[in-house]
Amino acid sequence: MTATKGHPLRSGRLCVSAIALSITVLGVAACGGSVQVRGNMPDAEDVAVIEPGVHSRQDIVDLLGSPSTISTFQDSKWYYIGQKTQEFAFMKPEVIDRSVLVVTFNESGYVEQTASYTLADAQEVEPVDRITPTEGRDLTLLQQLFGNLGRFGGGSGN
Repeated sequence: MTATKGHPLRSGRLCVSAIALSITVLGVAACGGSVQVRGNMPDAEDVAVIEPGVHSRQDIVDLLGSPSTISTFQDSKWYYIGQKTQEFAFMKPEVIDRSVLVVTFNESGYVEQTASYTLADAQEVEPVDRITPTEGRDLTLLQQLFGNLGRFGGGSGN
């Protein structure tokens, strides 16, 4: 039996080609980038409303929500930190946008000042790759496994 125009074998080849094309398109679409937003990125309109000396801590919580973090040594500074990243397939995520809003309060609990920082204000920090020495002696694997054998007396109840 030979394939002729309009015969089922010819349309079967077309169907296989269509399926292969569909799988390829779906595979490429699955590698598409995804944007993720993390943290608290307050709206610029909300930040513009904040007036020093007028708004209290509770007013700021009502307006912006809870801060991302509060300063460890000075609870008078609140930080609202957020960032957007884009990830493409298996590549390392790229930071698209980052914002840090610092709200400083005076001693009576009212806003003293606000400061906004963006990705352009960021500074790269190089971690130190030194190794911190540990006290004690270096043990081999066998010393670690069998080091406690015979150390403890049996039968004395200790």
